[in-house]
Amino acid sequence: MGMQIGIVGKPNVGKSTFFNAATDAHAEIANYPFTTIDANHGVMYVRKPCPCKEFDVTCTPHNSKCINGTRFVPIEAIDVAGLVPDAYKGKGLGNKFLDELRQAHALIHIVDASGSTDEEGNPCSRGKYNPMQDVDFLEKEITFWFNDIIKKSWESIARRSELEGKKIDVMLAEKLTGLGIKEEHIYNAIRKTDLNKDKPSQWSDDELLKLSDLVRKTSKPMLLAFNKCDIASDDFMIKADELRNRGYTVVPTSAESELALTHASEKELIDYKPGSSDFKILKESDLTEKQLKGLNYIKTNVLQKYGSTGVQKCIEESVKMLNLIVVYPVEDETHLSDKEGRILPDAYLMPCGSNAKDLAYKVHTDIGEHFIRAINARTHRVIGADYKLKDGDVISIIAKS
Repeated sequence: MGMQIGIVGKPNVGKSTFFNAATDAHAEIANYPFTTIDANHGVMYVRKPCPCKEFDVTCTPHNSKCINGTRFVPIEAIDVAGLVPDAYKGKGLGNKFLDELRQAHALIHIVDASGSTDEEGNPCSRGKYNPMQDVDFLEKEITFWFNDIIKKSWESIARRSELEGKKIDVMLAEKLTGLGIKEEHIYNAIRKTDLNKDKPSQWSDDELLKLSDLVRKTSKPMLLAFNKCDIASDDFMIKADELRNRGYTVVPTSAESELALTHASEKELIDYKPGSSDFKILKESDLTEKQLKGLNYIKTNVLQKYGSTGVQKCIEESVKMLNLIVVYPVEDETHLSDKEGRILPDAYLMPCGSNAKDLAYKVHTDIGEHFIRAINARTHRVIGADYKLKDGDVISIIAKS
């Protein structure tokens, strides 16, 4: 499975609107809790410079898009049921929500920055609810969910670890593997505590809860999308700086504006690229007075004020949190083509630190298993299996046929 980003939050904050704006899919949008009952899967795109300009070639992308030298590289998105307080106890659609998040590598938490939805996700008057509460509550739900799973057979795990001399991080990783949690996540979390790795049976409930919280932070990094930023108070938007000082990535976002601009662009009424700070009206005569007013509103209250609608920035900041790079595999390093003659056909997101053999496996298991060597298309040098890939590398893989 490829990288997956979960779009999370309580009901009614604009998750489905964000999902629609960020992907090619169209989830149902309505103004009441639990519109999204089944998880929606879609594809979002990360912007990267396409090597086509540098190599002076016309690319023919297969798994991604290229617009004027900017490559839009795919990453999977999952939009899940709205989360309400005490979801980890099964309240609302809690169990369903948490189950759908198992394989997400990072989370984009959509927060209604305008304060016009209460803690259960019901509409209320603007500014009545303090959205800062949502930040803590969603983290708490996931932490308690992890904690409940760890505690279910904790005594026997701790005892076996001590009696058999098995590392506790390895044993916990085996238990939590279904949550997309790796051994390194647990190892790093334990390292940040003063817990005695040799005596896990002595760890208190509070220490286990703290460990669960650290595992959540390392295994499911979370970005905060301050949605509805155009109708949020300036006082609240300033709070984003407080959260940034606490180590959060916070992006002012208007998913509704992005969706409106995307639709206008699809109808060729405007020239707009996702993530841009402006758009150009192409057919003013085809726009109604209401549409013109709406576009001017977006320009003034979103693009000029915040630099973009934030949707594309959320995607790209999530990829940064995951420390991913983009690599372009080709078959023929001279013509930068695959066997069908497509030029720079594929762009893959890979974890930083991946090597040439990892890329071979990403392209196809058989190619990974029969890997002989690779060639760097820029330098035309032969590289080995352990060559560390760099962002933007164009690599030809040679395997036994």
